[in-house]
Amino acid sequence: MQNAVNKNNNAENVVQMNLAKVTEKMKAASENEAKFTPKTLLNGAFNLNGLSIIKKDGTKEEFNIKKVQSAVSKSAARMIVTFSEEEMNSICNFVIKEVLTLGKKDIDILEIHNIVESALESVNPKVAESYRNYRNYKTDFVRMLDKVFQESQKIMYIGDKENSNADSALVSTKRSLIFNQLNKELYKKFFLNVDELQAIRDGYIYIHDMSARRDTMNCCLFDVQSVLKDGFEMGNIWYNEPKSLDVAFDVVGDIVMAAASQQYGGFTVPEADKLLAPYAKKTYERQYNKYVCLGLSFEKAKEEALKDVQHDFEQGFQGWEYKFNTVASSRGDYPFITVTIGLGTGEFERMASITMLKVREKGQGKKENKKPVLFPKIVFLYDKDLHGVGKELEDVYRAGVECSKKAMYPDWLSLTGEGYVASMYKKYKKVISPMGCRAFLSPWYERGGMSPADENDSPVFVGRFNIGAISLHLPMIYAKAQKESKDFYSVLDYYMELIRKIHIKTYEYLGEMRASVNPLAYCEGGFYGGHLKPSDKIKPLLKTATASFGVTALNELQELYNGKSLVEDGQFALEVMEYINNKITEYKEQDGNLYAIYGTPAENLCGLQIKQFRKKYGIKEKVSDRGYVSNSFHCHVSEDITPIEKQDLENRFWNLFNGGKIQYVKYPISYNTEAIETLIHRAMDLGFYEGVNLSLAYCDDCGHQELAMDVCPKCGSHNLTKIDRMNGYLSYSRVNGDTRLNEAKMEEIKDRVSM
Repeated sequence: MQNAVNKNNNAENVVQMNLAKVTEKMKAASENEAKFTPKTLLNGAFNLNGLSIIKKDGTKEEFNIKKVQSAVSKSAARMIVTFSEEEMNSICNFVIKEVLTLGKKDIDILEIHNIVESALESVNPKVAESYRNYRNYKTDFVRMLDKVFQESQKIMYIGDKENSNADSALVSTKRSLIFNQLNKELYKKFFLNVDELQAIRDGYIYIHDMSARRDTMNCCLFDVQSVLKDGFEMGNIWYNEPKSLDVAFDVVGDIVMAAASQQYGGFTVPEADKLLAPYAKKTYERQYNKYVCLGLSFEKAKEEALKDVQHDFEQGFQGWEYKFNTVASSRGDYPFITVTIGLGTGEFERMASITMLKVREKGQGKKENKKPVLFPKIVFLYDKDLHGVGKELEDVYRAGVECSKKAMYPDWLSLTGEGYVASMYKKYKKVISPMGCRAFLSPWYERGGMSPADENDSPVFVGRFNIGAISLHLPMIYAKAQKESKDFYSVLDYYMELIRKIHIKTYEYLGEMRASVNPLAYCEGGFYGGHLKPSDKIKPLLKTATASFGVTALNELQELYNGKSLVEDGQFALEVMEYINNKITEYKEQDGNLYAIYGTPAENLCGLQIKQFRKKYGIKEKVSDRGYVSNSFHCHVSEDITPIEKQDLENRFWNLFNGGKIQYVKYPISYNTEAIETLIHRAMDLGFYEGVNLSLAYCDDCGHQELAMDVCPKCGSHNLTKIDRMNGYLSYSRVNGDTRLNEAKMEEIKDRVSM
C-alpha cells in the first residue's frame, strides 16, 4: 500500500516539475516576444520522453507531436483552412500541456483525441468539427464494413433479386454486388447530409442507384453513328470505320458493351435501322460487283447480293441477341440495351427493321424449343403516315405486330399522335427515343439551350443522357402531413427541395470527372459535344443532361386521400402532379438544370416502400395492406377494367410525366391480331408509348408453349421458362423453376388483371 502511495506522489512530483518547466519556457518566450514554432517543439523543448500512446488495437506507440500536426492539418484542409505558424504553435502547446497534466506514462488514444479537439475549438471551431467528424467517420467505417460484410454473406450464399437483369448465381455478379454495397455505403457517408440521410432512411425519398451514381451517369441515347464515322479508338486500339455489314454488327456490339459498362441504367441505340443501312449498302455493292465479275447478269447479281445482305442481317441480329443476353458487363449485370427502329424508308432500312423483328419473333434455343430473348429491348417508332394501311412502310408495321404477338416486343412509340414526344417529331422531325425502359429527355436546342433561340433553332436528343433519378414517396409524405397536422404541399416542398439540392450536388460532383472515365462517350463522340481530351473535365457536357424527380404510388396517394382508387376518382392525384410540374418548371428556370418528371418503374422499390410506410404509419387498407405499391401513375393492377378503360384513365396523367412514362394493358386474348392492332392504333392516336402485355410460358422439357401456364399440359413438367413484363421492360418470372424477381414483384404479378 505504501509503495502505491509513493508511486502516486512521485508521479505528481514529475507532473509538477514538467509543468513548471513549461510555464517557465512559455513565460520566457512571452518576455522575449519569441514564438514556439512547431520545429522547436519537435526538437525537444518539452520533456515528453517515455510517454506512450495506447492505440485502438492495444499496441503502444511513442508520443509524437508531428502526428498531432498532421491530423489537425488534414482536418483544416477539409474545411479549406490553413493554420498560421502561430495557430499551429498554440494548438501544439495546448496539447502538450494537457498531456503533461494527465500525469500518465501511457495515455489512451481517445484521450489524445479529446485534447486535440479542445485545442482546435479554441482556435477554429469549424476545424474542430471536421476533426470530430473524421474521428466519427473511422468509428462509422468499422460499422459500415461490418454491414457490407453481412450483406456480402447474404449475396454469396442466398443471392440478390433487387435487379432482375443480374444473375446473382454468377461469381462475377456476386463480386459486383458486394462492391455495390460498399459503394452505396460510401455514397451515403460522404455525399449526403443528415437531413438527406434521414429522408431516405425513413422512406420519404428514394435515391436510385446509390451504388453507382458517384461514379458515372445514368441512361443515355448513345450516338453510335458519330463514334463509327471515320474510325475511333477503344482500349488503345484504333478501329477503322467498318466497310461491310457483318463487321459493322461486330463493331457496334463491341461499342455497346464497352460503353454500357461505363454507366448505369438504360443504354439506347437510336434508329438502328438507319445506323446499319450504309454498311448494308457497302456489302451489297461489294457482292454485286463480285457477282457481275463472275459473269452473272445484272438482275441475278442484284438478287444474289441482296440475299447476302439479308443473310448478314439475320446473322448480325442473332449475334447481338447472343451477346447482349449472355455477356455480363463489368457491373455484373446484363446491360439494359434498347434499340429503336421503323422509320427508315430505304431498301436496307426496311430490311434491317423487318429482319430484326423476325429474328426476335423466332426466338433462340434448340430447334424445337425456341423462346424470345430479353435484350435488346425493341421499340417501334410509329408514324401513321408511314405505317398505316396502304402506306409506304405497312410491311414493317405488319412485322412489328406479328413480333409483338409472340415476343411482347416491340413496344410502340407514337410519333404522330398527341403530346410532347409526337410534337417534337411533327415540328422538327426529331425522334426522342426512350432511354432504357421509359426515360425521355427534355429538349435542348442547338443554339438556345433550354429554349429555342429563334424559329430556326433545332432540338438535339441523340448523344444526351440523364444523371440520375430520385423518387418521391407521395403516400408517406401525405401521411406525415396528416400526422403532424401540417399542410401537405409544405411537406412536399421540403422533400422536393432535398431532391433538388442532391441533383445540384450531383451535377457539380460529376462535372469534375475527367473525360478519360468514359472515352467512347466523352472523347470519341458518343455524347453530344463528346470530343474532349482525356484530361478535360466533363462539366461542359452536363448542361444538356437531365436529372429526374421520380413519382411512385399515385394510386395509393389517392386512396389515402379519400379512400378511392385512380379508377374511382384520381382528381387529387392529378392536382398533386400539376403542382409538382409547376415546381419543377420553377426549379429549371432558377437553376438552369434540365429537371424532368419520371414515372418510377419500381422493381425492388415497390416492396421496400411498403415496409417503410408500415414502419411509420402502419397498415392502411388499399395503401399498405398489400406487399407492393403501384407503379408510377398506373391504375392498380388488380382493377377489373378493360384495356380501353385503362388507356383512358391513364391518359389524364400522360403529359405530366414527360421525363419518363410508358402505358401498357394486358391482352388476355390468344394471339388475336385484330384486337392487338385495334389497341395499338388507339394508343398511337393518343400519343402513347405502348407496351403489349402477355404472359409467355415455355416448357423447357418438351417445347410446348402457351400464353400462361404453371404446369405443362402436354408433358406435366414444372420446368418452365416464363416471361412477364417487369415494369416497362420484360424479365424472367421463372427460369428452371426459380425466379429472378423479388417477392413483392411476384405478388404483384399474381394480382394482375388489367396489366
